Amino acid sequence: MLQSYPTKKRFALLFLVLVFAGITGHTQAVKRVQPAWWFGVSGAANSNHFRGTTQMLNNNLTVPTAFHKGEGIKPYASVLMEYRPGKVLGGMLNVAYDNRGGKFDEVIAPCNCPANLTTNLGYVTIEPSLRIAPFASAFYIFAGPTIAFNVTKTFEYTQFKQPDTKADWSDLRSPVFAAQAGAGIDIPLSKKTAETQMTLSPFASFQTDLLNSPRKVESWSVYTIRAGVALKFGTGKKSALPIAAPSTITIRDTINMTAKAMEKDVQFSVRAPKIVPGNRQVKETFPLRNSVFFDMGSTEIPNRYVMLNQQQATGFKEEQLQESQPNNLNTGRSARQLAVYHNILNILGDRLRSNPQSSIALAGASDKNPTEGKILAENIKQYLVTVFGINGSRISTEGRDKPVIPSEQPGATRELALLREGDRRVDIVSTSPELLLQVGGANSEFLKPVQIRAMQQDPLDSHVIFTVDGANELLNSWNVDVTDEKGTVQHYGPYTQDQASVSGKTILGNNTQGNYKIMMNGQTKTGRTITKESSVSLLKMDDVKQEGQRYSILFDFDRSKTIASYEKFLTDIVTPLIPENGTVIIHGHTDIIGEEKYNLTLSRQRAKDAQQIIERALQNAGKKGVKFETYGFGEDTGMAPFENNLPEERFYNRAVIIDIIPAK
Repeated sequence: MLQSYPTKKRFALLFLVLVFAGITGHTQAVKRVQPAWWFGVSGAANSNHFRGTTQMLNNNLTVPTAFHKGEGIKPYASVLMEYRPGKVLGGMLNVAYDNRGGKFDEVIAPCNCPANLTTNLGYVTIEPSLRIAPFASAFYIFAGPTIAFNVTKTFEYTQFKQPDTKADWSDLRSPVFAAQAGAGIDIPLSKKTAETQMTLSPFASFQTDLLNSPRKVESWSVYTIRAGVALKFGTGKKSALPIAAPSTITIRDTINMTAKAMEKDVQFSVRAPKIVPGNRQVKETFPLRNSVFFDMGSTEIPNRYVMLNQQQATGFKEEQLQESQPNNLNTGRSARQLAVYHNILNILGDRLRSNPQSSIALAGASDKNPTEGKILAENIKQYLVTVFGINGSRISTEGRDKPVIPSEQPGATRELALLREGDRRVDIVSTSPELLLQVGGANSEFLKPVQIRAMQQDPLDSHVIFTVDGANELLNSWNVDVTDEKGTVQHYGPYTQDQASVSGKTILGNNTQGNYKIMMNGQTKTGRTITKESSVSLLKMDDVKQEGQRYSILFDFDRSKTIASYEKFLTDIVTPLIPENGTVIIHGHTDIIGEEKYNLTLSRQRAKDAQQIIERALQNAGKKGVKFETYGFGEDTGMAPFENNLPEERFYNRAVIIDIIPAK
């Protein structure tokens, strides 16, 4: 909703202008002839705005990068009929051609190449509306349902260095049911006493995207701001009666009042936990990234990966990593999880040893040097054969200049060093089910996850989250002052996005509880200072006997894999573990590669999509009372689950994390 903020404010301004113009423009000394039935035509411009996710364009084309937002100006034309039996109430009917097309915002494909998508969606619509003239004047408002039948459904997809694609959308809804509301003014063009009256009627309306998804798949929705003019004709009886004197309110006054309201309307809210939890024991199903990353310029397995000798390998069991903290545990963010991942070769050796019928394929990639890529793969094979005694015939190797799903694409120019670090790797592929977790289908590439128990030092539900709706659009920056009962002030910020968080334990410090006044100070883009106030009460509870569960969904650099690919996993594995009256915290993250604003939007959309899938599954299972807290943090390094120093950390940051907290 935040992305449409300025557009909706402009619509509110236009609405108020129509109200006051309708009041002031048509007071007269002689009563005008008022026909009961009116007929005419209208023409308008549709300002279409796209939201949601669009990636599978039809059954033959799924593009590599999802499109989310877009807009376009398209035509609207109708024949109309109105019935006005009195001064206030009436009815309207439009039968129209309604074009909902436009152009999506340009995205960057995995090749770091620009990609564009335009569409030409046309409908024949039937629009019955209730018409109300609240001041018994020329100004009127209307609202009612719309029924749209699709007549055109073309799109054009273009990507740099790729052939253009012109085709039709698949899975379109028809008819589409939605709703609209608007306002207009009838400006008379005929003499007051003429039996046949003709009016020119400027109007504006809003077509909601509620129930207005054009397709049966994905989450693309369209809402429309429409502005146009209608020409109407009606026949009535002559009359000449006096009416009231004119009002003195002007359109300029209306615009000034509305502009001030727009600038003033910044909403501030605070979400604070009732109890700030201490450390929480978490049983985590930790996904095992199926890649080993090599340092630039070296073919040796990096020493950050745990390497055993034959004697140590004999006694190694994957289960050793599940309960106890590894001896090699480093300090730092997600050190527990990263230590498990850095045992990937030992975990793989143990699984191959325990499942003698299984096999793997190692695909090594080195930029423009598949021979060296083969060496990378052979070094891993040699370790598994020599240390764990795996028969070499069970391990195939190949060399490539790029991974099957590369980070760097031809024509890429930005952040090449990070992209190439992520591409210098050996991918582990297997078709043996005992090595895999079936996430999103039988052809899963994910290695079976590791079950570990970890201690969360600062759970997300212990954070105080500040939200400033419209900050990204209306404010240059904002900050927060937190004042306790003694007058001590803590200052946080500045922030530029519409959401920020601070740990409740940080605010409390050495205190176990406290009441705080929260003051948000923002600087608008017009130079004004905006101040909003709230308050919170915090209570710290140490060592709560409460065990949570955590699941993570990883996304490769290939963004073509949407959250829908994991629906079976979320429905069959995650949802059954959610207790009634429990809390589900879903947070999306990305790495630091790419545009910050796009990454923020992407992480939010993925988190929301995951929530919707789980909510449907809970409803089908009859579970009640589950509360959701859903966030998207993008590439925010303060909230990222991992650092961004190593390629494996960046890959693990491309995730949606699901925390399941039982009822207290």
